[in-house]
Amino acid sequence: MNYTIGQVAKLNSLTISQLRYYDKQGLLPFLKRTESGDRIFDEDALKFIEMILCLKNTGMPIKKIKQFVDWSMEGEETLQRRLDLMKMQEKYVLDQIKETEENLKKIQRKIAKYELEIKNNN
Repeated sequence: MNYTIGQVAKLNSLTISQLRYYDKQGLLPFLKRTESGDRIFDEDALKFIEMILCLKNTGMPIKKIKQFVDWSMEGEETLQRRLDLMKMQEKYVLDQIKETEENLKKIQRKIAKYELEIKNNN
């Protein structure tokens, strides 16, 4: 099944402008086009976009995402480089999770302190 840019934008909670921007940045070289130049999104394109958004949402810069896309387009000879990039991103995400959990604990301690103070004042 093929999808329009509007449908893909809606499916991924993006704007059409965002998808066009990603295309202009070279993140969507796998897209086919109609004779009139409209982008055609198939199921494989949707899966690729899902991965691009995952990387973006976990803090990977567009430049590194483009490198990932380029390597993916090159084929199997880049598998090790892609694996290394994914492992680096995994480490980055795990570090972010750890930092977020530490901040959450600080917030929870502050909440407990305030709740205790309110309870003692009543």
